Amino acid sequence: MKNLRAQTDAKIAAGRKNNPNFMKGIDEIIAKAKDFEEGKNALKVGEKAPSFELSNAEGNLISLDVLLEKGPLVITFYRGDWCPYCNLQLRALQAKLNEIKALGASLVAISPQVPDGSLTKSEINEMDFIVLSDQNAKVASKYGVAWEVPEFMAEHMRVDRNLDLEKINNGNGSILPIPATFILSKNGVVAWNYVNVDYRTRSEPNEIIEALKKLS
Repeated sequence: MKNLRAQTDAKIAAGRKNNPNFMKGIDEIIAKAKDFEEGKNALKVGEKAPSFELSNAEGNLISLDVLLEKGPLVITFYRGDWCPYCNLQLRALQAKLNEIKALGASLVAISPQVPDGSLTKSEINEMDFIVLSDQNAKVASKYGVAWEVPEFMAEHMRVDRNLDLEKINNGNGSILPIPATFILSKNGVVAWNYVNVDYRTRSEPNEIIEALKKLS
């Protein structure tokens, strides 16, 4: 099986072939975002993670404190189950979930997507980790990974993909998380992170496994 980076690289290459103008526009947006150091305020290693309480797909509130009672925690912020790069990443994490659990850790995935029937039935929610809804992106903001969607991307979602982010995210049509992953120690301190404003590039699950091994 290809590693995650090979899978995302293949999707990027396909996008450049099938929709070169769109990918060129995304390249320009990402370059500008990096110039402005988007994501520079993300939680750093050694910092205490802000507490939160978010709903799962069934509408039940899950708190960070309760999650940390089980041990170290891997938190990954993703854009939604409509994002093909997110689906690749979360499937790759699902494949490594037994290794994550064997190291005493849990995995939680957070997006702005509203916990309704569509999320409950989604492929992501059928995976064996916790999926939480940060509809107003307040938790993403606390973790320094909230990003206002540029109009070029928003128009692509509306026109080309027929995606209504306001409906999907219960009123939040403009803020998405920078796809980012944090490993928290059982004390809630950031032990490792990966933050990249280029949503097409994700942390490799094996990097997470190695970081958990060092933590244990």
